[in-house]
Amino acid sequence: MLTAVPGPRSRRLAERLARVESRNITAIGPTGPIFWAEAAGANVRDVDGNVFIDLTAGFGVAHAGHANPAVAEAIARQASTLPHALGDVHPAEPKLLLLEALARIAPGDLSISILGSAGAEAVEAALKTALLHTGRPGVVAFEHAYHGLTLGALATTWRSDFRTPFSAWLPATVQFAPFPARTGDSSRDDAAEDAAIAAVRRIIDDTERSPVAVGAILVEPIQGRGGIVVPTDHFLERLRELCDGSNRILIFDEIYTGFGRTGRWFAAQHWGVVPDILCAGKAMTGSVPLSAAIGSAAVMASWPASSGEAIHTSTFLGNPVACAAALAQITRIEDGGLVERAARLGESIRERTLRWAAAYPDVHASRGMGLLQGVLMEPGQAQDVATAAQDHGVLVLAEGDDAAVLAITPPAVMTDAQLEYALDVIERLLPQ
Repeated sequence: MLTAVPGPRSRRLAERLARVESRNITAIGPTGPIFWAEAAGANVRDVDGNVFIDLTAGFGVAHAGHANPAVAEAIARQASTLPHALGDVHPAEPKLLLLEALARIAPGDLSISILGSAGAEAVEAALKTALLHTGRPGVVAFEHAYHGLTLGALATTWRSDFRTPFSAWLPATVQFAPFPARTGDSSRDDAAEDAAIAAVRRIIDDTERSPVAVGAILVEPIQGRGGIVVPTDHFLERLRELCDGSNRILIFDEIYTGFGRTGRWFAAQHWGVVPDILCAGKAMTGSVPLSAAIGSAAVMASWPASSGEAIHTSTFLGNPVACAAALAQITRIEDGGLVERAARLGESIRERTLRWAAAYPDVHASRGMGLLQGVLMEPGQAQDVATAAQDHGVLVLAEGDDAAVLAITPPAVMTDAQLEYALDVIERLLPQ
């Protein structure tokens, strides 16, 4: 660390940013932002020359490391030959190759995709598919869920601070049920799971003969921004039983959990449950915007064949650079054994954070899978630790509605020494 954080150049850039960006986007204050200048692997260097260990993986994107050489080379090569094509009219070959790769790695019979850019676009595509397939507009989502902030996705996102300013535009077709968190106490978990399933059943039954009959259940296999919440053991399986794939379909939002982060290619594989549609993004490219809604052939056949004008598309659909990046990222994850490494590093984090829960009175629980780990603290304390960690060269984020969960989600290429150092820093900052 060469300067105080944020350093003088970051502060000057923040002053300039405040003059040209909507004040709602980037929080500007005494503790940030830190302007990044370069990144590699699990390290980030800011514009003042300070080097950080990144426990965020850039919001979970850099699973194979920041500026992964294979991904960067693929981007450069594609950008120098064909950076853009007519994605839904005259596509480039990388789009086809990526769609084939997604069909190969997706669980079960998921094989037909709609590409987008942001994760919220994948959620929107999945919700549109559900309506086309079932003819039913109702959706069950879950408390503390986060599915994005575009209007359709926002309707299924739980937090009132995101929803309230736009409530006049949000459809009344979405209802929320409890998300049962696994605690390890079998009787408590069973009761929570039964109550959650009963709530879902009530919503389905109450709307069955109404104009808002439920056609989709949308769920994160592990809640991310809701606080790294792992569901009870049979919850996803029981949701699957409530969805026949005809009148109701099951949608998994794996934008955060997918592409190896939890120690499996997709978190659904921990429970052996295959949804009708799986939404992916973030670590899909490790770098540039790209997302996908991957569905079964039967469900995706509900879309009409294109007559030359697609009814769901965008200018950059199947962008060649993004598709090339995703192909390189998938290869790097496979060849580097990063799915297995995520599982191993996750166990190391879990062992350490369980000791914190036993030793520190304000650390209440350790939870997560693979490299999606959370440490539950008192409200606001996780944010305090995250802010203090910056001064010691560690980037980490607080999650949950009340900033009570410290999210430890590093790149899978992080070395054991880097991880140990970062966890040592956090341990010294935990409230005594």
